[in-house]
Amino acid sequence: MNVVEALRVPGLEEALSRVELSLAGAISAQDPFLSEVAGHLVGAGGKRLRPALVVAAAQACGVDEARAASVSDDVIQGGVAVELVHLGSLYHDDVMDDAAYRRGVESVNARWGNLVAILAGDFLLARASEIAASLGTEVAALLARTIGQLCEGEVGQLRYAFNPDRPEEAYMTSIGGKTASLMATSARIGGLTACAPRPWIEALTSYGHNVGMAFQIWDDIRDLTSTDGHLGKPAGHDMVEGTYTLPVLRALALDGVGDELRALFSSPLDPPARDKARDLVLSTPAIAASIVEARRWADRAEAALDPIRAGLSNGNAGPDGAGGSRGARLALLGGMGHRLIDELELP
Repeated sequence: MNVVEALRVPGLEEALSRVELSLAGAISAQDPFLSEVAGHLVGAGGKRLRPALVVAAAQACGVDEARAASVSDDVIQGGVAVELVHLGSLYHDDVMDDAAYRRGVESVNARWGNLVAILAGDFLLARASEIAASLGTEVAALLARTIGQLCEGEVGQLRYAFNPDRPEEAYMTSIGGKTASLMATSARIGGLTACAPRPWIEALTSYGHNVGMAFQIWDDIRDLTSTDGHLGKPAGHDMVEGTYTLPVLRALALDGVGDELRALFSSPLDPPARDKARDLVLSTPAIAASIVEARRWADRAEAALDPIRAGLSNGNAGPDGAGGSRGARLALLGGMGHRLIDELELP
């Protein structure tokens, strides 16, 4: 399921097309080589989840129906800024992971080397900061803070690399920084650029955090349950990299299976060992338990939008029945987490 299918917000595809055009302009540099490197992953595509959240959040709570039905240039630029932050973080992630491929193409570090990849990632973050500054001091400070949270989340993950005793709390803290923080920021920027009331902006921020947590757990489940073709990498690859995610941690906590997994994790995982570890996790209730946890976060995301629902029902929706159509968009936004989980491919 792609982002447009998960959100199902009218007009989202057109808005994301505008984001793509703006992304192409944002990565342009005076040096043609830097432009090529910076645009490498942009051209490879991607889910564009974070710009989609900016647009969907803005549409769900614009102060009037005309503004909600259309998508302003500020909303588009907010979407570009968060996607540039995401892309910059991927360039840096691939250097840390020594990744050879990303989004079905050769990674920047594999093609041009680590130094070029790091500098290109820095360039994308700089461009994101420049766009954020054009949207106002609050957005600029918000994006700067979020970049720091991304770094904290990644450090938290690296701290427990190849450690089967990684506490579940540490996992939650890490994904809160490396994934949920940028999704919370995306939803918040949507509210800010739509000139939403301040309580609604806070509600959207909480929503983004919670749906980001659900999204990362969903993604970690998919690493174990989906096929190599759907993932674009071997299933169970996170274990090879020493990243033990929620389903693996739940399996490690079980008698018997946990000991077998620890024995496997004591040495580098070659493909047969990786597949055996994956089969062990899949043989336990760990996947089902992780789905339950993902749904808890999806429930929280949906509930976080209650202040906006209350505002619409109290007549703060604008003229001409705007609350009805905006309420429908809000329902689509709120249900996104559960729709993703519903589409999980389980063995």
